[in-house]
Amino acid sequence: MERLALFSLVLLFGVAVSTSAMAQQVGDSGAGAAYAKQYCSKCHAIGDTQISPEPKAPRFKDIANTPGMTPVVLDVWLRTPHVYMPNIVVEADQIDNVIAYILSLKKSQ
Repeated sequence: MERLALFSLVLLFGVAVSTSAMAQQVGDSGAGAAYAKQYCSKCHAIGDTQISPEPKAPRFKDIANTPGMTPVVLDVWLRTPHVYMPNIVVEADQIDNVIAYILSLKKSQ
Protein backbone atom coordinates (compact mmCIF):
# COMPACT_ATOMS: atom_id res chain seq x y z
CA MET A 1 0.00 0.00 0.00
CA GLU A 2 2.86 2.39 0.82
CA ARG A 3 4.37 1.76 -2.62
CA LEU A 4 1.09 2.70 -4.30
CA ALA A 5 0.86 5.89 -2.23
CA LEU A 6 4.48 6.76 -3.04
CA PHE A 7 3.95 6.03 -6.75
CA SER A 8 0.80 8.18 -6.75
CA LEU A 9 2.64 11.03 -5.07
CA VAL A 10 5.53 10.86 -7.56
CA LEU A 11 3.08 10.71 -10.48
CA LEU A 12 1.13 13.67 -9.14
CA PHE A 13 4.34 15.68 -8.65
CA GLY A 14 5.45 14.85 -12.21
CA VAL A 15 2.15 16.03 -13.64
CA ALA A 16 2.32 19.24 -11.60
CA VAL A 17 5.87 19.98 -12.78
CA SER A 18 4.98 19.19 -16.40
CA THR A 19 1.88 21.40 -16.25
CA SER A 20 3.87 24.25 -14.71
CA ALA A 21 6.58 23.98 -17.35
CA MET A 22 4.02 23.93 -20.16
CA ALA A 23 2.19 26.91 -18.70
CA GLN A 24 5.38 28.95 -18.79
CA GLN A 25 6.08 28.19 -22.46
CA VAL A 26 3.59 30.52 -24.05
CA GLY A 27 3.89 32.12 -27.48
CA ASP A 28 6.63 34.25 -29.03
CA SER A 29 7.48 37.33 -26.95
CA GLY A 30 9.11 39.07 -29.94
CA ALA A 31 5.97 38.71 -32.03
CA GLY A 32 3.92 39.79 -29.00
CA ALA A 33 6.06 42.92 -28.59
CA ALA A 34 5.54 43.82 -32.26
CA TYR A 35 1.79 43.26 -31.98
CA ALA A 36 1.61 45.28 -28.74
CA LYS A 37 3.57 48.14 -30.32
CA GLN A 38 1.16 48.26 -33.25
CA TYR A 39 -2.16 47.78 -31.43
CA CYS A 40 -1.79 48.26 -27.66
CA SER A 41 0.62 51.18 -27.40
CA LYS A 42 -2.08 53.73 -28.22
CA CYS A 43 -3.32 53.27 -24.63
CA HIS A 44 -0.78 51.14 -22.73
CA ALA A 45 2.89 51.67 -21.99
CA ILE A 46 4.25 48.52 -23.51
CA GLY A 47 7.93 49.10 -22.77
CA ASP A 48 9.85 48.80 -19.56
CA THR A 49 9.81 52.42 -18.35
CA GLN A 50 7.21 54.32 -20.37
CA ILE A 51 4.14 56.08 -19.05
CA SER A 52 0.82 54.93 -20.52
CA PRO A 53 -0.66 57.41 -23.04
CA GLU A 54 -4.08 56.69 -21.49
CA PRO A 55 -3.83 57.29 -17.72
CA LYS A 56 -6.41 54.59 -16.91
CA ALA A 57 -4.53 51.95 -18.94
CA PRO A 58 -1.99 50.06 -16.83
CA ARG A 59 1.56 49.64 -18.04
CA PHE A 60 2.30 46.15 -19.32
CA LYS A 61 5.18 46.00 -16.83
CA ASP A 62 2.75 46.63 -13.98
CA ILE A 63 0.39 43.97 -15.31
CA ALA A 64 3.25 41.47 -15.52
CA ASN A 65 4.28 42.18 -11.94
CA THR A 66 0.81 41.93 -10.44
CA PRO A 67 0.86 39.19 -7.76
CA GLY A 68 -0.69 35.98 -9.06
CA MET A 69 -0.33 36.95 -12.74
CA THR A 70 -0.16 33.80 -14.86
CA PRO A 71 -0.67 32.96 -18.53
CA VAL A 72 -4.19 31.76 -17.69
CA VAL A 73 -5.08 35.02 -15.92
CA LEU A 74 -3.70 37.05 -18.84
CA ASP A 75 -5.63 34.93 -21.32
CA VAL A 76 -8.88 35.67 -19.50
CA TRP A 77 -7.93 39.35 -19.11
CA LEU A 78 -7.19 39.73 -22.83
CA ARG A 79 -10.49 38.10 -23.80
CA THR A 80 -12.63 40.11 -21.35
CA PRO A 81 -13.84 43.64 -22.11
CA HIS A 82 -12.52 46.23 -19.66
CA VAL A 83 -14.54 49.14 -18.30
CA TYR A 84 -12.29 51.77 -19.85
CA MET A 85 -11.00 49.76 -22.79
CA PRO A 86 -12.47 50.43 -26.22
CA ASN A 87 -14.03 47.47 -27.97
CA ILE A 88 -10.70 46.03 -29.08
CA VAL A 89 -10.23 42.30 -29.46
CA VAL A 90 -6.76 40.80 -29.55
CA GLU A 91 -6.59 38.44 -32.49
CA ALA A 92 -6.88 34.83 -31.31
CA ASP A 93 -3.64 33.79 -33.00
CA GLN A 94 -1.79 36.63 -31.24
CA ILE A 95 -3.01 36.17 -27.67
CA ASP A 96 -0.26 33.70 -26.70
CA ASN A 97 2.37 36.03 -28.19
CA VAL A 98 1.06 39.05 -26.26
CA ILE A 99 0.95 36.95 -23.08
CA ALA A 100 4.56 35.86 -23.65
CA TYR A 101 5.61 39.48 -24.14
CA ILE A 102 3.81 40.74 -21.04
CA LEU A 103 5.30 37.96 -18.92
CA SER A 104 8.76 38.75 -20.31
CA LEU A 105 8.48 42.11 -18.49
CA LYS A 106 8.12 40.38 -15.11
CA LYS A 107 10.84 41.23 -12.60
CA SER A 108 13.21 38.40 -11.79
CA GLN A 109 12.58 37.17 -8.27
